[in-house]
Order: sequence, then structure tokens, then C-alpha cells
Amino acid sequence: MSEQKVFKASAESKGKAKQLRFFALLAWIIAIAGEVFAIFKLISNETLVWLIIAIVAILILAITGSMLWKKANRLDPASKKDKVRFFIQNQLGAIISVLAFLPLVILIFINKDVDGKTKGIAGSIAVVALLIAGISGADFSPPSIEQYTKDINEQTNTLKQLNFDNDNVYWTKAGNKYHIFEDCQHIKGRDEINNGTVKQSWDEKGISELCKTCENRAIRERDIKLEDIIPKGDVAEEELIE
Repeated sequence: MSEQKVFKASAESKGKAKQLRFFALLAWIIAIAGEVFAIFKLISNETLVWLIIAIVAILILAITGSMLWKKANRLDPASKKDKVRFFIQNQLGAIISVLAFLPLVILIFINKDVDGKTKGIAGSIAVVALLIAGISGADFSPPSIEQYTKDINEQTNTLKQLNFDNDNVYWTKAGNKYHIFEDCQHIKGRDEINNGTVKQSWDEKGISELCKTCENRAIRERDIKLEDIIPKGDVAEEELIE
């Protein structure tokens, strides 16, 4: 039985994730500050246009923060073993979105100094913004250490079938796939080509996908049955024909 490889984010990945989370939090803080400003200064009939502009700006900041946070989570995922942390870390974007819009929505509708037209326009836009930000912030397929570990081991086994039981791949600094062949057309001639195991490509670069060109070449050159490597239909038969 082959040794099970457990995913562990590299120091570089953790560093990048920390930086992304910092900028995400900064965007969210500015968004909430904008909400506070809008609540105290812009909920009135005379400042409707500025209130709408503020809502749009808050929405952009909330979505930007969520995108950065999700990217960080994919570099440095949480473990499912700690259910509370796992939920908060992966759904923080949705939580912040509610905080950035719900108080504003409520105060727009209950404000007695604002007429019905202003409430209808500003309130509707704020509700739509809340829904957009909330959906954008939620992670419906959150990454986890356990899922990465499972994927790494499955991909390692597949790679060994393709590569004479050898768990060695190549990748580049700017690439998002790992390669079986160092002379693959997609990386040949690059200044810096790294090599290591599938796990190392995940840990160090966050690369989780095998180059299809290399996969198809290995299947052709090594006379491997397609159905033994990948589910039927994953790669079209015609792709394997030169």
C-alpha cells in the first residue's frame, strides 16, 4: 500500500495567503466604514444619488474582499476537523456582506425623514447589493486540507500509472499545471522549470491539475488504456489522435 501524502501549505503559500487576507480585510473595513458614513450622512431625499453611489462602492469593495479571501483559502485551506473555524474561514465573505449591507437596508426603510420614493429606490438597490455581495461571498465548494489530501493521493496514483510508477512532475513559476515531460511544448525553453512530486507542486505552488498534453502523450506513447486512467468521457478520443 502506497504512503498517504498529507497536504501542508508551504511557507510561501502561507505568506501569499496572509497577504491576500490582509488586503481582503482592508477592503471589508473600508466597505463597512462606507456603510457607517452612508447611514449617518447620506440617508435623505437630497442625497439619494450619493447614497446609490455609496452602495455601489460598498458592493465593489465587499466583492473584492471576498475574491481575495477565497483565493487565500485555496492557498492555505482550513481543516474540516475544526468545524467552527472551517465554516467561518470559508464563509466570512458572506458574513461580512451581511454586516456591510443589512444595517443600511434596515435604516433606509425605517427612516421617518425619507419619503417613499427614496426608500423604494435606495432600499431596492441596497437589497439587490446585499444579495449579490452575499452570494459572491459565500463559498459553495470550500477547500479543505482533507480534500486536498484526497486529491493529491488520487492524482499521485494516476500519475504513477502514466509515468512508470514515478511520482515526478515539472512546473513553472507562472504556470497553473504540472507536467510529466520536461520537454512539453507548454514549458519547453522556460527559464525556470521546477520539478518534484505532485504533493510538492500543490504545497509550493498550489498547482492541482495535470497538463492534458502530457497526459495524452503518455497514454499514446506508453500504450495505456484510457479507461484505466480517467473516467470515460473526460478526454475525447479524437484528442489522442495525432
